Amino acid sequence: MKRIQGDVVVVEADAFADGHDIVLARLLHRPPGTTGWSELAMDELGNDRWRASFQADALGRHAYTVVAWTDAWATWRRDLRKRLAAGQDVSVDLMIGAALVDGATARARGSGAIGDAAALDGWANVLRNPETARTATRALDGELDSLMTVHPDRTHQTVLEPPLELVVEPPLARFSTWYELFPRSASPDPRHHGTFEDVIARLPYIADLGFDIVYLPPIHPIGLAFRKGPNNVMKSGPNDPGVPWAIGGTEGGHEAIHPELGTLAGFRTLVRAAEARGIAIALDIAFQASPDHPAVREHPSWFRQRPDGTVQYAENPPKKYQDIYPFDFESEDWPGLWAYLEGIFRHWIAQGVHVFRVDNPHTKAFPFWEWVIARIKADRPEVIFLAEAFTRPKVMYRLAKVGFSQSYTYFTWRTNKHELADYLLELSRPPVADFFGPNFWPNTPDILHATLQEGGRPMFQARYILAATSSSNIGIYGPAFELGENTPLEPGSEEYRDSEKYQQRTWNLEDPDSIAPLIRRLNEVRRQHPALQANSGLAIQRIDDERLIAYSKRTEDRSDRVLTIVSLAPDEIRSGTLHLDLADLWLDPLRSYEVEDLVSGSVERWTGDEIPIVIDPAILPARVLHIRGRR
Repeated sequence: MKRIQGDVVVVEADAFADGHDIVLARLLHRPPGTTGWSELAMDELGNDRWRASFQADALGRHAYTVVAWTDAWATWRRDLRKRLAAGQDVSVDLMIGAALVDGATARARGSGAIGDAAALDGWANVLRNPETARTATRALDGELDSLMTVHPDRTHQTVLEPPLELVVEPPLARFSTWYELFPRSASPDPRHHGTFEDVIARLPYIADLGFDIVYLPPIHPIGLAFRKGPNNVMKSGPNDPGVPWAIGGTEGGHEAIHPELGTLAGFRTLVRAAEARGIAIALDIAFQASPDHPAVREHPSWFRQRPDGTVQYAENPPKKYQDIYPFDFESEDWPGLWAYLEGIFRHWIAQGVHVFRVDNPHTKAFPFWEWVIARIKADRPEVIFLAEAFTRPKVMYRLAKVGFSQSYTYFTWRTNKHELADYLLELSRPPVADFFGPNFWPNTPDILHATLQEGGRPMFQARYILAATSSSNIGIYGPAFELGENTPLEPGSEEYRDSEKYQQRTWNLEDPDSIAPLIRRLNEVRRQHPALQANSGLAIQRIDDERLIAYSKRTEDRSDRVLTIVSLAPDEIRSGTLHLDLADLWLDPLRSYEVEDLVSGSVERWTGDEIPIVIDPAILPARVLHIRGRR
């Protein structure tokens, strides 16, 4: 299970026993870096259900469990009350109670609580005094009960074993806004390869748009062997830069920097410049190598050898990637390989990086990720790992459980009302929400979905609004997204024509058709509204139009409520009646309430739960509304 630093963790358990004895339960919690358990009394909710909570202040791996026992003293007090109420002789019962107090006296003495032991010993004498039988209500004294509660008899307690684990992540793991750019395309002059200095010059633009993570594809030397040309052609020209994911050349491997980008010192300068603007630099970690990578020569056993003596290159039949060699995570020298890969993470952490986007982790060994992430987070719990895993749901969820903080999702391919609604509910509710951190990307360098190809500017706007208001973690591949880049390599393809993966691009950030102003406003709205900073509190609201989707997000205390209605039809006006769940939104059905349009700034007054809605994509394909009003 995962939570964010500062979260209150609520734990419930069913605890019961045979017979009629009173059961007590406690929550045990062990924060990272400690060896002992802290105990918290659990409240009985009824029907044998118990609850307690603790605040997860420390980053890292917590342990927690539940212990329960039948409490002979509490049972004795309950039964004594009943006997006294019935006017029964309780002299023998008082002797039984005295024996229970004797046991607590011995436990107090054994734990060094000498004062408590003396007090308890005195109470045992009181219960044995024949005179007390006439005033037996003294046995129900609160002071005695408090002492007995401090020193309970837990000889036959039951402990949930093994303890459960909780990973506490930094706040950026829950709420983040990513912007991906290729450093080599950051130069405003198409004749010059971009540098880290060019990326620094781009930071004001990115910060102004409201992004807090800048993600860079691999910044390492690129191999020459089998280098791809523009649009993934097999033969490259002398000036073609190659694919950044074909890592390694004569200049070095995963710890080296592409010489045209700059130096290691220049990279550290970029990290500091970004931090000064409230931006974290995220690096792409792609555990693969070009044929020119030093490891291919120095550690041939780390790669899979084919019967003809060649090294197995990457394939996704029928696609072939001759310029990339996958590491063999089950090689004979896997301990050496794993240690080398851990060292790559630690090298970049030492340069100030604490956010990593990991390329295709589902094609690497799960045990490796569990091992390496646990080792890194043991001493650097602030590090965040994003899994670029567009794969089967159970595989994506497994990667989250072995340690990844966030993951790419199927959001890009959820395009109609019902599949979007189902997916939002799946990701925002337990059990998935307890461990999986979804990150919604409308586009990536690998994915130009047909909706963006065909829907034009309104669809780019709609998809960003959908992402920004339904998921607390989002990202875009820019500037391609804000500038509406939507030309595929060929019909039916999700590849971009003239993709930056294969060539340097120059972007006109001043394009009047850019949707940057909308992105800026939406990111500002996300920072202003706590309801949009977590995935809990999401509800699908009913609207009777198949091309309109409506949903709300609210904080637990309902102090912040945001309603979003998005048109999935980019080329036509849509209208329908919105049926609001007033109870979920804490609205009085008999009183009017205000809604503020968070994009236009207009304010309307609504009454009741049936609201007519009209959306014209020529103006904006969505409405994002702040609900103002309480029961």
